[in-house]
Amino acid sequence: MGGPSSEREVSLSSGRECAIALRGEGFDVIEVDAGQDLPEQLRASAPDVVFNALHGRWGEDGCVQGLLEWLRLPYTHSGVLASALAMDKQRSKEAYRAAGLPVVESRLASKAEVSARHVIAPPYVVKPNNEGSSVGIHIVHEAANAPPQLGAEMPEIVMVETYAPGRELTTTVMGDRALTVTDILTDGWYDYHAKYAQGGSRHVVPADLPAEVFEACLDFALRAHDALGCRGVSRTDFRWDDSRGLDGLILLETNTQPGMTPTSLAPEQAAQCGISFGQLCRWLVEDASCDR
Repeated sequence: MGGPSSEREVSLSSGRECAIALRGEGFDVIEVDAGQDLPEQLRASAPDVVFNALHGRWGEDGCVQGLLEWLRLPYTHSGVLASALAMDKQRSKEAYRAAGLPVVESRLASKAEVSARHVIAPPYVVKPNNEGSSVGIHIVHEAANAPPQLGAEMPEIVMVETYAPGRELTTTVMGDRALTVTDILTDGWYDYHAKYAQGGSRHVVPADLPAEVFEACLDFALRAHDALGCRGVSRTDFRWDDSRGLDGLILLETNTQPGMTPTSLAPEQAAQCGISFGQLCRWLVEDASCDR
């Protein structure tokens, strides 16, 4: 838990909640704040299983997964390749396209180029290519005269994608099962504050959607999970323009380490399906392995 990414605080919260739940399930749990001494910490504690509650870079992008493979410590969630692929938004889009899944047009560009001119026609979204939790999102509206001025917190290469209007939907996959669909209601963009601040968003689960759109979310999420090679639990996010019916459903990205507090989206969906938070955490531990 924890770690050095921009999502450190969220990961600490996930880790604390998972540790409580796992102790409630009868496991002996050691909480490790992942720092540069992580290999030494893991060797000293010699766990039977590593429950990965890290979010963002280093913990979600294949780096810590590679370390755990090297140490031959069984771990939860996705393996090295799936983690790296899902974290790279542009490459994951290529995998979605190859699987016949609906995505918007996008391209990588330098921060200098994006700040100098519109690299695609507005409206569009600019985001880091390898961060999660809506970190560093810039929306350029249709009427924007000037391109966005990107701050120092943005990486040198960013992804620019066509803006997909509509409702924010998400579906969790647990093993080989897509659980349900959540409709995320906010007053504006579903940004970092809306995700994690008290009252920042409201979740309608199961989402009140036409049956074909609901079923498509389940189908697309499971196909995205498989196309990337994910294991354990993943969560795939969508935008749905309800004025266009099924054609308005767009796949945004897949999270291989979704938030893991009892009120986070994935555990909330599991609860809707009759799976308690403790049961979900236990299932992840029992699913853990090397060579993922």
